[in-house]
Amino acid sequence: MTAIAILIAVAAACGGIIVGYFLRIIYALGTKGSLEVRIREMMGTARREVAEMKADAEKEAAELLRQVRSEIKEKEAMLREAEQRVRTKEESAAKREHEAKEATERAKIDSENAKATCERASKIEHEAKELMERIADMSMDEAKNELLNRVRKEEAEDVALRIRKIEREVSEPLERKAREIIISAIHRFGNAVPTDTFSSSVTIEGEEIKGRIIGKEGRNIKAFERMTGVDLIIDESPNALIISSHNPVRRQVAKMALEDLIRDGRIQPSRIEQAVEKATRDAQRVMKDKGEEAAYECGVIDLDPKLMALLGRLHYRTSYGQNVLRHSVEMSHIAGMIAAELGLDVRVTKSAALLHDIGKAVDHEVQGSHVEIGRRILQKFGVDEDVIKAMQAHHEEYPYETPESIVVQVADAISGGRPGARRDTLDQYVKRLDDLERIASKREGVERVYAISAGREIRVFVRPDDVDDVAAKEIARAIAKDIEREVRYPGEIKVTVIRESRVVEVAR
Repeated sequence: MTAIAILIAVAAACGGIIVGYFLRIIYALGTKGSLEVRIREMMGTARREVAEMKADAEKEAAELLRQVRSEIKEKEAMLREAEQRVRTKEESAAKREHEAKEATERAKIDSENAKATCERASKIEHEAKELMERIADMSMDEAKNELLNRVRKEEAEDVALRIRKIEREVSEPLERKAREIIISAIHRFGNAVPTDTFSSSVTIEGEEIKGRIIGKEGRNIKAFERMTGVDLIIDESPNALIISSHNPVRRQVAKMALEDLIRDGRIQPSRIEQAVEKATRDAQRVMKDKGEEAAYECGVIDLDPKLMALLGRLHYRTSYGQNVLRHSVEMSHIAGMIAAELGLDVRVTKSAALLHDIGKAVDHEVQGSHVEIGRRILQKFGVDEDVIKAMQAHHEEYPYETPESIVVQVADAISGGRPGARRDTLDQYVKRLDDLERIASKREGVERVYAISAGREIRVFVRPDDVDDVAAKEIARAIAKDIEREVRYPGEIKVTVIRESRVVEVAR
């Protein structure tokens, strides 16, 4: 039994060994198949990457080739242009050389002809000299001087008499005609000269309205003066308020706003601001109407509407105390009469006279003289070039290109030179106030500037977001220094810089 058990154990061991061997072979075969699959996948991935790299390389090569070909084409074009320029220069040089040769040949021929002519003239002169010496017992120089002296003596008196006679015959009728034309034009347009002042008055019914205008602790009147840039004088007249300002536009806006506030009865800072804005719009409408009225009155009806609105701004502008718009209208009528008498273009002359000071409407906003500014304005609106030529010479900044330009200058002198038409001191005062506002407006952060109290004070309003309290003090000091350096004035000028913060909330 033991032997049988041993044999069975041995047989089982051999069978296990055989089964394990076959299982090992089967496992090895399965592992080998898996490796081959992975190897094939890796080879496929490698082939795809190689193909992609090849495609990218081909694209880069094609792009590089395209760029190279483009550069070659550009260089070829540049070479062709250079060759063309060289060829053109060579042809031009050859042409100039040919012309120079021809000119040299012509000059040589002319020189030979001139030499032959000089020889013949010298021969004739020598023969004439010998003949005259034989005829008269004097030399050639003596005979020449004698002849010239005799001619000068006989003709000098006759020429002088003729010149004086011609001057008298020509100048006297012309001067008489010119005086007649100018006197006729002045008589035909003999209107009164308006007087512009620096103040306007508004009538009030009682003292109560004065108190409302002043407001609590003067807040209403301060707000009104700040928004309009004028001085409001309360106590000089019992039933009137005086609005004082050197700027007629501000004065008119303030008057219209104050009258509106008095009619409404509600006087407070917010209502004052609304009234000033409305008055500003109304004043702009008035200026537009004034420009149209002036153009129609002068018969100049082919102007751009914007140009007529710009012309209306001259209604609030003065020159030496003379209203510029009325001066321009007067000039247009006078220039038209003179042009009609002389047979010139009346339309061009009247248009040029009416628009001669158009630059003054914006000369405080644009750099340059009012003549140059006016030229640019007229060119912008497509005004006839003959009109521009006629208006640009009225201050002799440009030459007289047409007879109409002379007539415009004459009409300007007539209108401005009439007795009482202008006052030099008034214009100097206005110029000083404008200079004060201009100097203060140059500073960074300044929003509005008003010269008040007859130029003894400047109120400068700055933007609170851009200027702090320290910067406001520096601006006031810098403006004072600029005024001392650039402006001549009597006494002292107070510079007040106002930095006001306003907070607005809306309840809904």
